[in-house]
Amino acid sequence: MNNEFLLIGLDGGATKVNGWTIEANNEEFELGKYHYGVSYQEFTGFSDKFIATDIQRQLKEFQSGKIKPGKKELRQGEAYVEAAAEVVLQLVRKSGLKKVLVGEGMPGLKTIDKRGIAVMANGPRIIDYCDQMEKILRDYNIQFLKPMEALGSDAFYCGIGEEYAREGQFKHMENSYYLGGGTGAADALKLKGHLVSLDNIKEWFVKTWEMKNKNDLSLEKCASAKGIQEIYGSFTDMTVAELNKKEIFPLNIREKALADEKEAIKTFEILAENLALLIYERITTLFAGWQGVFSFVNPNRAIPVRQHPYLGTLLDSIIIGQRLGDLFHVSKDDNLLWLPFFQRLSFLIMKSEVLDEEAKEYYCPGDSFNQKLLVISKLREAPALGAAIDAYLTYRNENNY
Repeated sequence: MNNEFLLIGLDGGATKVNGWTIEANNEEFELGKYHYGVSYQEFTGFSDKFIATDIQRQLKEFQSGKIKPGKKELRQGEAYVEAAAEVVLQLVRKSGLKKVLVGEGMPGLKTIDKRGIAVMANGPRIIDYCDQMEKILRDYNIQFLKPMEALGSDAFYCGIGEEYAREGQFKHMENSYYLGGGTGAADALKLKGHLVSLDNIKEWFVKTWEMKNKNDLSLEKCASAKGIQEIYGSFTDMTVAELNKKEIFPLNIREKALADEKEAIKTFEILAENLALLIYERITTLFAGWQGVFSFVNPNRAIPVRQHPYLGTLLDSIIIGQRLGDLFHVSKDDNLLWLPFFQRLSFLIMKSEVLDEEAKEYYCPGDSFNQKLLVISKLREAPALGAAIDAYLTYRNENNY
């Protein structure tokens, strides 16, 4: 770790913001000694009854370049920013260093300068997010080595973390797909030895949150911790809030399924089926282009083109991370998720009309999916780690640091 400044990665979620100090050693990074997290509700102005502005209005204002947050949005946004600033302040106090380099991932579409939030489905728009936070911290005499470059996406930061972190799984791969499941679903791709921004390939590659199955079930629900709770809650007539209060999370739902609770078993049947279908979609899209395996959450989403520069690609690995990775890790070799997932994926590949025999043999030698291709990420807190790495590399490249 460079003793001249404190490298900090922040991960802003739906209800709280978490931050870590990050150790940088040459080209490798890892979580540092200090961590702090705080809920938005702890700050003045936050309302648990806040209702986000209609998403269509948000999009219209974004496209027109005239974003006009209301008074309630502004107050809610201030609470979000104050929470993030508090995390930085506490990490500074813990470490004793007052000069910082900060990277942060936040949900939502970003402003043109990437330093604010222009569209947020379930939260406030904060168009001057970074300006607000930097002002708060400067009032505490915190020095920024460099102003925050941008608010990034959790998904891309997961990819950066897997590429540069000490325990990252992208590091030695040429072609790899990452699926992380936490509050939402995070996709990342490394193709031909390089990380690929999914925003730059949206004409042919579709993010998990954009897709739904034939029963109108969002694929994000099958990949995210909250979504798994929602599926289980639909069978038990419980909300996610009620499940959280009773401390019933995906790992607890798994325990209930192992104890033969029918609602939990049904939940895992849905997970195994749809996660296998999702991975099959990734495999076939890379190999032969979009095949229409799923429909879209947004019916106006442009149909992906089939032609792309990576046709014929075979994946070196499929990485499962975050809480979805934890779920797969504890499920290894069980009859609840692991084996049904691989059985279904093997069936889809062997019956595929778009994969040639060589591709089928690569993925399914002996007609069964090669389980060595599935890798569980050991990377803790990937979004925060990736945010800090992005800030660090940007600063280093600009200053020949």
